[in-house]
Amino acid sequence: MYRYTRLSLLAVAIATTGAVAYAANGGMGNDAMAIAKAKIPLTQAVTVAEQHANGKASRAEYENSKQGWVYDVEVVSGAKVFDVRVDANKGTVISSAEDKADHDDDHDKRD
Repeated sequence: MYRYTRLSLLAVAIATTGAVAYAANGGMGNDAMAIAKAKIPLTQAVTVAEQHANGKASRAEYENSKQGWVYDVEVVSGAKVFDVRVDANKGTVISSAEDKADHDDDHDKRD
């Protein structure tokens, strides 16, 4: 009986340690809550991206990247599609590249 009690206490200690570490890292990160802290609203980021690529936005995401929080906006310009990244704090274009269909992105898959 003592053996099972020790194992149970050990399991609880491991689970508690894991939960504390998870919470200390901010959990999984909630993009919906993080966007409330962005200095630039999504509408402004879309406008900046559309003007930069001279087209219309078809999709926009808010994501955490190496540069920090950015808006990733997909802009259609004529027969081309561009991925434009806009800094969520400054509202400036970080990068812009023509989107080549890559099969690891759901939004690039074609039927």
